[in-house]
Amino acid sequence: MALEMKVPSPGESITEVEIAQWLVETGDYVEKDQAVAEVDSDKATLELPAEASGIITLIAEEGDAVAVGQVVCLIDTEAAKPDGAAAPAPVAETPKVEEKKEESKPIAPAKAQTYATGTASPAAKKVLAEKGMDANQIQGTGRDGRITKADALDAKPSMGTPGLGSRGEERKKLSMLRRKVAERLVSVKNETAMLTTFNEVDMQPIFDLRNKYKEGFKTRHGVGLGFMSFFTLACVRALKMYPAVNSMIDGDFMVSYDFQDISIAVSGPKGLMVPVIRNAENLSFRGVESEVKRLALRARDGQITVDEMTGGTFTITNGGVFGSMLSTPIINPPQSAILGMHNIVERPIVRDGQIVIAPIMYVALSYDHRIIDGKESVGFLVAVKEALENPEELLMDNNITRALEM
Repeated sequence: MALEMKVPSPGESITEVEIAQWLVETGDYVEKDQAVAEVDSDKATLELPAEASGIITLIAEEGDAVAVGQVVCLIDTEAAKPDGAAAPAPVAETPKVEEKKEESKPIAPAKAQTYATGTASPAAKKVLAEKGMDANQIQGTGRDGRITKADALDAKPSMGTPGLGSRGEERKKLSMLRRKVAERLVSVKNETAMLTTFNEVDMQPIFDLRNKYKEGFKTRHGVGLGFMSFFTLACVRALKMYPAVNSMIDGDFMVSYDFQDISIAVSGPKGLMVPVIRNAENLSFRGVESEVKRLALRARDGQITVDEMTGGTFTITNGGVFGSMLSTPIINPPQSAILGMHNIVERPIVRDGQIVIAPIMYVALSYDHRIIDGKESVGFLVAVKEALENPEELLMDNNITRALEM
């Protein structure tokens, strides 16, 4: 009996997916629950498991957009498993075929003349080759138009003249996820009144706390004491002080929340993912670090689900891990604000009337000016800065041991 495998619904509001990659070929024997394909939705990349064991026949092709509920392959459930055969390994990814333009011959400038009778001396040829130029582009001053070494040294390549190196190009269709991200980012720029405000944070107090307590914290809890827990809890505190930053626009209404679901941007194999830390206001340092680690691992392994990336009220993104000094992060819709972290660099600052060297991070808050005023946006970022520069009092209630043991 041939079992028709249909595309399951990856989540609410998703009506179609794209076959990103088949992990098996027609005629392969597959085991039940074996991953047979990777499919892209507009929110995530998911694996498609076999619904039964048998010989598979592929119907859809890689790159096809298929509707939810559409048949993409058949499985002959009555076919016998080949003797001694294990579940087939995923097929190797097809090498990318580089689509090259036919290499053009160098085109002489409009005013240049071709001296058919002129030839380049061996020394001149070497110089021209190093410059990526053709002898037909140059007027020789030697006998019978011969191009001398001096002519080659004086010659300058014409602007726009193709060189002698490779000029190939590759054309690759964007995944459905990447296309949706692009569409959302453009809509944010076009449909919101987005502004960005900046500040700087002296990270020395956090450095001192981490250096003193991180080993015991990791031994006790099995996770590291990173920067994300400090920033997440600082944002939770600031969101409570400035609830407009924890709000969204819905038509003519402003929707505010009494909880803080913090979206965190993490890098996955298919690009940037933004899973959500639910009810961050109820989490301790250990709770935040454990959740960040769990979500990052799921994103890295391609196991993150649509539900885990939906419903955040505020986003934190860290371009500093890639070396970014400063940026204007784009709001993650339908949210109204996003905090950008950046790299930490030792810079001279004034502390207690003295110039000292301190580890400084620039932070940026992009916000939707339609519902967040300048007073609230600046106040929010100042509140984040205050908490990070005085974590013992404002994030740990003057009890470091208790805060890190919870």
